[in-house]
Amino acid sequence: MFVLMIIVVLFVAVMGFSIGDRKKLTWPENFVLDASGVVQQWFYKPAGYIAGLFEDLTNLRGIYKENEELRKMAAAYARDKNKYNISEQQNKRLKEDLNFTERQKGLNDYRYLIAQVIAVSNDPYNQTIRINLGSKDGIQPNMVVVTRDGLVGHISRVTPFSSNVMPLTELDDKSPDSKQYAATVLGKESLSFGMVDNFDAETGKLSMSRIAENDPLTKNDVIITSGQGNVFPQGMIIGTVENVQVGDIGLTRTATIKPAADFDHLTEVFVVEVPSMEETAE
Repeated sequence: MFVLMIIVVLFVAVMGFSIGDRKKLTWPENFVLDASGVVQQWFYKPAGYIAGLFEDLTNLRGIYKENEELRKMAAAYARDKNKYNISEQQNKRLKEDLNFTERQKGLNDYRYLIAQVIAVSNDPYNQTIRINLGSKDGIQPNMVVVTRDGLVGHISRVTPFSSNVMPLTELDDKSPDSKQYAATVLGKESLSFGMVDNFDAETGKLSMSRIAENDPLTKNDVIITSGQGNVFPQGMIIGTVENVQVGDIGLTRTATIKPAADFDHLTEVFVVEVPSMEETAE
């Protein structure tokens, strides 16, 4: 009983000491708190690392999905940008074509049919250009083909859905099958005349012959079709005069002409339909 009484007294004393308002902790309490803090730190940091690792893995999966979406968006953007650039270039080209046809309507009563070049023959003995318009579209042989810059050639063969164009580069005054273009000078239509009948592949220039001695044709004049002979329409630009020489016989002169059309970059051309041809087709 004496021992039990001592224990109760000590217990009450300790409780009173613990419950009392104290400003400082005893050294045993400090020791216990510091020891428990170290132990908690040992367990807390690894647990935090593990929890952070799982959180990072979850975030990494989300970042991977976002990255995949961004890559798809970037690919779609690049594709759409290319489509936009192509459409913009095509739109610009078609606007220029439309402006060309509107200007030509003011010069003559011709109809201009826009055609796409679908093939170009590189055969040096038979260079032809193929377009995607044929007899179903009203195309007939000998219709001239032009670009915004100038005359390309004439229709040589027609099928229902396509046609062959014989370019100016095939002109040969020694060939019986070669066409000749009656030509004159722009602004001097009633004073000048000649025949564009040959192309020099080495120089890339056309030749105009049968020019009279008193013809006012000079350097830098613009050569156009005269319409004489009722084969080819009038007013189609052929090229520009670079120089004039005396002819072989000496009674006439010849002129060297730089073609206006660019034969190396043909994508779209115009087939010229004159009213008489349209009425005949009907």
